[in-house]
Amino acid sequence: MSGETQPSTGSRQRIDKWLFFTRMVKSRSLAQSRIQSGHVRINGERVAQPSHMVKTGDKVELSLDRRDVVLIVKSGGERRGPFEEARLLYDDLTPPPDETKRLSAFEQATRAAGTGRPTKKQRRAIDKLMSEED
Repeated sequence: MSGETQPSTGSRQRIDKWLFFTRMVKSRSLAQSRIQSGHVRINGERVAQPSHMVKTGDKVELSLDRRDVVLIVKSGGERRGPFEEARLLYDDLTPPPDETKRLSAFEQATRAAGTGRPTKKQRRAIDKLMSEED
């Protein structure tokens, strides 16, 4: 057995490991780069070191690519397990996204009437108008 022991439930844990164990980031190196670039706050203060320790009750604010997440640390992790196991490590306080800003894929792809290229019928009408002026 190795001399390194895993953190117990109530102990402190490095923020990069904790983010990795909670499945918020795909790897510890990605967690470290997020932390160093200033995308992580603990209890309202920006964290610059991946070795910063978190404990039970800390509030972690994380800016991800598509959303911002607010988490409360419930316990430290021992491994990167399945989502159901990782979900037990935190309470999610993230506010729900605004539904008014989001458009569905169909709404984004739909063009408003009268915009874009003219139809064949409209082109004939334009051509007829142009030829009558000359």
